[in-house]
Amino acid sequence: MTGDGAGAGTGTGRDGAGAGRDGAGRGDGTALPASVEAAWGLRERPSKGPKPGIGVDRIVSAAVDVAAAEGLGAVSMGRVAKELGVSTMSLYRYVAAKSDLYLLMQEVAVGPPPPPPPPGAEWRGAITAWAVAQRERLRGNPWVLQIPISGPPATPHSVAWWERGLVALESTGLDDGDRLSVIMLINGFVRHEAMVAVDLGLAVANSGGDPEAFMRRYVATLERLADPERHPSVTRLLRSGMFLEDDDPDYDFKFGLGRILDGVEELMRQRGVTAADQRPKGEREQGEREKEGRA
Repeated sequence: MTGDGAGAGTGTGRDGAGAGRDGAGRGDGTALPASVEAAWGLRERPSKGPKPGIGVDRIVSAAVDVAAAEGLGAVSMGRVAKELGVSTMSLYRYVAAKSDLYLLMQEVAVGPPPPPPPPGAEWRGAITAWAVAQRERLRGNPWVLQIPISGPPATPHSVAWWERGLVALESTGLDDGDRLSVIMLINGFVRHEAMVAVDLGLAVANSGGDPEAFMRRYVATLERLADPERHPSVTRLLRSGMFLEDDDPDYDFKFGLGRILDGVEELMRQRGVTAADQRPKGEREQGEREKEGRA
């Protein structure tokens, strides 16, 4: 994963050299942020001065290692430079600011999306696999959740994830705008669920690391505070013992995603999508051509 993401940002390829000169200076509204140029390999290697001893790959890899070990808050240009044994100023020849570094770190940590679903795959299964894979990447790199969202997908891996999600929904028959909205909805749900899971995990760890003991203390506290007359539903829930039952740790994720996909099916019904519309795009177009030929 690290190699794929960082390799895209080396900026040493011949194809990207000309684009690297143009990016920041364009006045036509198409100029790219330095971090995005670096992610796509469109940044030139410095041509003046001594031969560089580091590159974007090494900088980002070192920053990811620091974040994985100590959290995003430990990442700074000075700390990364120390890890690499170079001066802080030398990093700025490759990464203009810490925000750019964050973007490149996220690109490496999240990595490329899973392979596309096989032809004819049912859309619910395809988009569920997409959401599960995204959740696994986020929970495996919890520091990514602390990076502020700075804009729509623009780096190679993020655009690839976007593409894969849209393809997974293609057989729904929904138009591009609806599919984009569904992708944004699912992405927000996955991100929120991962953030809550990580935060609760930290809370349990800070309390001693025993999830069962953590929940027992929570239930005891709420039983003490909740008034049966003012909070009858909460009281009934506490008395049911549900909080202390062993259940599937992924239940809430599966439940929430399932209800979102139920909503997508309802949207398809409202849009008047027919069974034929739910075939893959190529099959739909072929069917339409055959229908026109018979007419």
